[in-house]
Amino acid sequence: MSAVEVFVPQELGEESPRPKLRLVTLDTSATRWPVGDTLALRRASRARMLQRRRRTLVLFAGVCAVVVLAWPGAAFGGATGAGLPTDLASSSTLGSGIEYVVQPGDTVASIATLMNPLNPHAARLVLVRALHSSVVVTGEHILIP
Repeated sequence: MSAVEVFVPQELGEESPRPKLRLVTLDTSATRWPVGDTLALRRASRARMLQRRRRTLVLFAGVCAVVVLAWPGAAFGGATGAGLPTDLASSSTLGSGIEYVVQPGDTVASIATLMNPLNPHAARLVLVRALHSSVVVTGEHILIP
């Protein structure tokens, strides 16, 4: 940018018949204007970024919910075939799917008590239904239901 300035010389004793013109330029290096996107563009970009973050968070929460709901029910307090809670069945000596060899003196009731110490009656009913009999023989292999 430039401008024109009227310059009247102040010389000693001499009058100039007409003033002289001098070209004045503006120093642009001192004034720095911001370079880059405008404020509106930066705000729009930030809004899009926040929207992407929200979508990602919702997607992550959805995937976590699906995983938790698809997890096996036994992990959340399900029950075994003998009516025993899974946490107690895993700590007992006889759990579902174990093959038990009948020892001398064992009865269906004693085996049911080993299967479910909290409710041996329910375990006995399941065992009788699985064996189709209420009698066990020493040395017999029983698959615990």
